[in-house]
Amino acid sequence: MATTRTCVLLFVLSATLAEEDVKFKYKAPTKPVRLFTEEELRRYDGSQEGQPIYMAVKGVVFDVTKGKEFYGKDAPYNSLVGKDSTRAVAKMSLDPADLTSDTTGLTEEQLKSLDSVFEGTYKSKYPIVGYTASRILNEDGSPNKDFRPEDQPQFRIKDEF
Repeated sequence: MATTRTCVLLFVLSATLAEEDVKFKYKAPTKPVRLFTEEELRRYDGSQEGQPIYMAVKGVVFDVTKGKEFYGKDAPYNSLVGKDSTRAVAKMSLDPADLTSDTTGLTEEQLKSLDSVFEGTYKSKYPIVGYTASRILNEDGSPNKDFRPEDQPQFRIKDEF
């Protein structure tokens, strides 16, 4: 009798789920974000086969490996990887002098372009793997009191630095 009830319950449950077209979504766990020094970030410049390719924009480190044809070794935008290329992205420039995180002197239009590319290209296409130390720390190595992890893109309180 108990077996019959269990079978009926399973049948009703499966029929209900089928009617409502209920979909179960599995979300893979995210890796904790990481803090990158400039030296560490340089290791992910696309020069070594099998190594991920990382690029920072606005102090956020993205894994751009799936865009290897753009960012890999000898690719057109390879000069942008392995560093924080915020200024270059804002100016749409590959000039070596622009391959920096410094945004001093950028025009309002360039800053808007930076935000647009940051949101529309990098955040929407590439996973965030960490932040640059310069985003979190002051030049003397002390913590930047204005940095709030919970305000950062894709940050979850359970993530650790």
